[in-house]
Amino acid sequence: MAAKTTYRERAIPRISLSDFENNIDAITAQLCDASENVGFFSIVDHGISIQEIEDMFAQSQSFFALPDDVKATVPWSPNNVGWEKNSQIRPSTGAPDTKESYQLQFGSYMNDTWISPSHLPEFKEKSLAFMNRVRQVSELLMICFARGLGFPDDYFIKLHDVSRENVQSVLRLLHYFELPEVSDGKVYHRAGAHADWGFLTLLFQREGQSGLEICPGREVVTEFAQGDTWSKVHLEAGDIVCNIGDLLMSWSDDRFKSTFHRVKAPCEPGDYFGPRYSMAYFNQPCSDAVIQGPKKKYPPVTGAEFTASAMKRNFAVLAAKRQQLEEEDLKAKSIAPTTGTSVAAGA
Repeated sequence: MAAKTTYRERAIPRISLSDFENNIDAITAQLCDASENVGFFSIVDHGISIQEIEDMFAQSQSFFALPDDVKATVPWSPNNVGWEKNSQIRPSTGAPDTKESYQLQFGSYMNDTWISPSHLPEFKEKSLAFMNRVRQVSELLMICFARGLGFPDDYFIKLHDVSRENVQSVLRLLHYFELPEVSDGKVYHRAGAHADWGFLTLLFQREGQSGLEICPGREVVTEFAQGDTWSKVHLEAGDIVCNIGDLLMSWSDDRFKSTFHRVKAPCEPGDYFGPRYSMAYFNQPCSDAVIQGPKKKYPPVTGAEFTASAMKRNFAVLAAKRQQLEEEDLKAKSIAPTTGTSVAAGA
């Protein structure tokens, strides 16, 4: 039986972007402090209205309500765009997340991956408009991070230029499936524990659809393991929850922390068992951007090389997890439940 989760309260900094130009020094100090000590924070007064967020959630729900054979006309591809269902496996669990997602980009990789207007007439137009609104907010944060690290104000903005063909930033629409309130004997994972490997993630959630939890503790970006004490993340309508990704952790010479997080499946009365929707905007630099911190702790790599390395490490840990699960399963099957005697191989 899995060990019971240990929880403790952690304060998630809530940072206002109000009057940004006049308050930029104070906002920068707050963002850097949150990034060094928590790795997660929420932003308010960011200029995106609750109605704009809800309108995009409506587009997302309309897409996920389509039949699977229609969604399959825009399948996920190695270009990091498209629709997937029950296919994302986390090394922390060795099992698929109980969800589906549709990943959107700005560039030409999306040319054949937008759902047809015959199914959702306004989807592409409204999605791009929302993506650009989030991009504008993320660029304000990039100015602060650049200042905090001693780079020119526009340093990160230039390297995340969405007008370039090799842009990698994406918006992922997520639909976690409704789960049974009475145990059916199966184990579900909404999103197993993981760290994002991009620059910065901006997450939109619906109030009341709980489950997001964080587990700080990583000191270096090359360390995969996470701690074992979790904290629940609460938010108010309109808040944007942000977390540092592995790439920014490396780019800051491990000063800013990329924190492990998960969406825990409901398991007790009072949890939210219904369908859960969220939207995550992943800021990822252009593939040819050179990644190296001001202190040059790590050798320079391109955005494409960093992503490839992160994926390789991820899959290596996943393979080890699968082997561990297989060995545990074989060991369990080799013990007869009533007598404790060994069962012959292949029985």
